[in-house]
Amino acid sequence: MSKNKLVLAYSGGLDTSFCVKYLSLKGYEVHAAMVNTGGFDNNDISEAKEKARLMGAASFRVLDVEEDYYEKCIKYLVYGNVLRNNTYPLSVSAERMIQALALVKFAKEIEAKAIAHGSTAAGNDQVRFDLVFSALAPEIEIITPIRELSLSREEEMNYLKEHGINLSWQKAKYSINKGLWGTSVGGAETLTSNTPLPEEAYPSPLEEKSPRELSLHFYGGELTHVDGKAFGKKIDAIKALQRIAEKYAIGRDIHVGDTIIGIKGRVGFEAAAPMIIIKAHHLLEKHVLTKWQMYWKEQLSNWYGMMIHEAQFLDPVMRDIEMFLESTQENVEGEVKVKLHPYRFELLGINSPFDLMASKAGQYGEVNKGWSADDAKGFIKLYGNKDIIYHQLHKTGAE
Repeated sequence: MSKNKLVLAYSGGLDTSFCVKYLSLKGYEVHAAMVNTGGFDNNDISEAKEKARLMGAASFRVLDVEEDYYEKCIKYLVYGNVLRNNTYPLSVSAERMIQALALVKFAKEIEAKAIAHGSTAAGNDQVRFDLVFSALAPEIEIITPIRELSLSREEEMNYLKEHGINLSWQKAKYSINKGLWGTSVGGAETLTSNTPLPEEAYPSPLEEKSPRELSLHFYGGELTHVDGKAFGKKIDAIKALQRIAEKYAIGRDIHVGDTIIGIKGRVGFEAAAPMIIIKAHHLLEKHVLTKWQMYWKEQLSNWYGMMIHEAQFLDPVMRDIEMFLESTQENVEGEVKVKLHPYRFELLGINSPFDLMASKAGQYGEVNKGWSADDAKGFIKLYGNKDIIYHQLHKTGAE
């Protein structure tokens, strides 16, 4: 019987390494695909490639999608100042959708008959992967050994030993998932409701204690300069800011939210650059956008973030919202001054050619130049008409 081609979402960890061996022995020609959204360095890739070879993978491929991740998702998260539950910059949920898209594309390129991932039945990722696979490649079978077999780590390791693989699979105390838009941190503490993550749980220790000011320049809503240095690629600007800010241990928090499968979830994260970029961008928008642009952006941005989290990235309404968000960014241009401190940052102010505070009509609470006192009294009288009419008719109010 000829082997069927299968693409596996591969990380190099125990679960996906088990999948390589298990599926190979089931008669599949396993092509291990490591989708890089900014979380793997050369050492990670080399180690994963060697493990895939040992497990019997027919091939190992790195799918580099950092640029796609930025263009298809991250820039809209910035445009919308998206923070899930006003806390979490969607570090993992956003990248999973982009990884799933890359895996489908690769599977079609090599004419694979099946596509597999190592998600369990207890999380969000299974939904994100399966929905993208089934929507874009319904002809390709979805296989999920970890979900189907429900094996413990010990059982997976014993299986590999029985088949001649005797590597060290020591489980790290904390589960780390790193990407361009932040790093998630899971551990025993995040399974509780009352225990914080300790300092050592976070991958980026505090190294800098002296405050530092820096400038961020945005053009069309996108970060283009960090401290005066221009970057041709937007992802390089993000990485440059991350290298500076992570030394201050900025962007740490614990997100509590509703999972797709209906249970509450708690996860730690650190996202220095994403948090600074979102907050700096938001401040700039407050100066250059109108009141109703800000209002409707907030409504649609909240929906956009929720839909990504809920694995609805492929719904056409998402493209509609993206068009709206992009249209609001034409005048989001200027410099934002930021001051970094250990564990926190300050937004100091902005300079922009489109700053609406520069209006010559007046200064709030100080000077009115575009209207007279009589104009103000007339405006207030008309503005209050609806309240006067209602309360005269209904005789309500403090008596």
